[in-house]
Amino acid sequence: MIQFAFFYFDPMYFVFVGPAFLLAMWAQMRVKSAFARWSQVPARTGLTGAEVARRVCEMGGATDIKIEMSQGYLSDHYDPTQRVLRLSNENYHGRSVAAAAIAAHEAGHAIQHAVKYPFLALRSAYVPVASLGSWLSFPLLFAGAFFSIGPLITAGIALFGAVVLFQIITLPVEFDASARAKRLLSDSGLISDPEEMRGVKSVLGAAALTYVAATIQAVLTLLYYLWRLGLLGGNRN
Repeated sequence: MIQFAFFYFDPMYFVFVGPAFLLAMWAQMRVKSAFARWSQVPARTGLTGAEVARRVCEMGGATDIKIEMSQGYLSDHYDPTQRVLRLSNENYHGRSVAAAAIAAHEAGHAIQHAVKYPFLALRSAYVPVASLGSWLSFPLLFAGAFFSIGPLITAGIALFGAVVLFQIITLPVEFDASARAKRLLSDSGLISDPEEMRGVKSVLGAAALTYVAATIQAVLTLLYYLWRLGLLGGNRN
């Protein structure tokens, strides 16, 4: 019978995944710290996040994007299915360096959509597969391990692998959106002061680290499962 970490305490699970958990916790602390600091620093332009997003979108060729306010703390995102850029209340109305950075990043995603950035298109097409993997992988792993049904375990790991692939595809999408944001903020003069640009880089760099941490955690979890199956030198007992 193949046993997994959620049935008993397996020290090897924490050997594999523990470092990624610590990295993820540190990344979240960095995001909160960077946002808390730079949300208190007013941008010299005096523009709100919504106004920054609009200008960056227009400069990048995404001229038909709606900009709305979303509910929830740091719930900022771009919805390619509806072509809507949503900013959390603190960034939609905020006039800080942090608000400008996050608004420009989400505008970067809208621009990716407008110019048909291939990794964004790939991620959007892959969402249904990743969603299925997210919903079904652990139930299949649980049922397969509990009833000792190998094919269920294999299916669960395959679906979890789909989630890992989605995380990997996400990385270039996020890095490219931040690069576009910083370039357009600088080229347009929306952010011209070196100190403000340092704040933009701090906020976006911290946010990028959360995606890196999530990807590493997913990859290491997948490697752990493969090891428990004996495919990476582990054993099945």
